[in-house]
Amino acid sequence: MNNSENMKPQTKQKQQVPKSKYTEGWIPVRGIENGYIILDNKNMVTGVKVKPRNIFILDPGTQDSVIISLKNFYNTVDFDFWLVSADRPVDISGYLARLQLLYNQATNPAIRKLINQDIMKANDFMDNNVTDTEYFILFRDKNRDVLQKRIRTVITGLANCGLDSAQTSNEDLRVLLDNFLNGGVKTEFGTVISQ
Repeated sequence: MNNSENMKPQTKQKQQVPKSKYTEGWIPVRGIENGYIILDNKNMVTGVKVKPRNIFILDPGTQDSVIISLKNFYNTVDFDFWLVSADRPVDISGYLARLQLLYNQATNPAIRKLINQDIMKANDFMDNNVTDTEYFILFRDKNRDVLQKRIRTVITGLANCGLDSAQTSNEDLRVLLDNFLNGGVKTEFGTVISQ
């Protein structure tokens, strides 16, 4: 075998990406429905959204109790799960619109001044892209009954720790996917469909 044979250009086979009418056809997500992300491989991802609670404003004994309860709860979970935190932009545009209506209806100059100060604070709030941090416990399986049992287990376990939680909604799951796929940058457009 001579060197010229080794130098032949190799033809690369291009991987075929399945055609999709959506711009993000490479993502293995078939859809989001009823609080589940449906994947192409028929797995479903769902979970629980945990309401934030600042335990550090509690007395040290209560803090320790919550932490120990959480540790015990996590040690009883017998399935794989992901702990995820995601930032969601805070939208106070409805509140701002109500303030503007109040300002327009107010006749007393002192009240108008107070409302205007609130409007300015709200505008500063919006200009600084303030976000809420949300916490999720997610898991996957192909069996919906298994997933529902896990949801009940997690909600009950967190309630025993003094934390409120609920099953993830479609909107929660969309925000999570948007955060992961867009690096937390808020998108202002809808789904783009090619012809």
